[in-house]
Amino acid sequence: MATRYTRDHEWIRLEGGVAVMGITPYAQEQLGDIVFVDLPAVGKKLEKGGEAAVVESVKAASEVYAPISGEVVEVNSALTDEPGKVNESADGDGWFLKLKPSNPAEIDGLMDEAAYEAYLETI
Repeated sequence: MATRYTRDHEWIRLEGGVAVMGITPYAQEQLGDIVFVDLPAVGKKLEKGGEAAVVESVKAASEVYAPISGEVVEVNSALTDEPGKVNESADGDGWFLKLKPSNPAEIDGLMDEAAYEAYLETI
């Protein structure tokens, strides 16, 4: 499935029955050098739009919101020791967590890449 995006600059994509999420390259660029990522516990249930993680950079701390509802089934523990992976590959190795969606249809309400690119031009 193609990657989908939120207005808060999170991305998500379904891989099998699991949704992988993180922050967009635009978001990491705005944050600057990322120094810490606070990820949720495996098993935590997230609500769409609720706080999923916190990312801290040399500039600020920012909440990362869940694009869809679901249960955390895996976190990217590599970010504990190497939070800079988010700067290097925000939409690749810098992923934050994997969710088991409780309502996979929620992803249909998110922007596709073309819509997200158009949105970026308005900010």
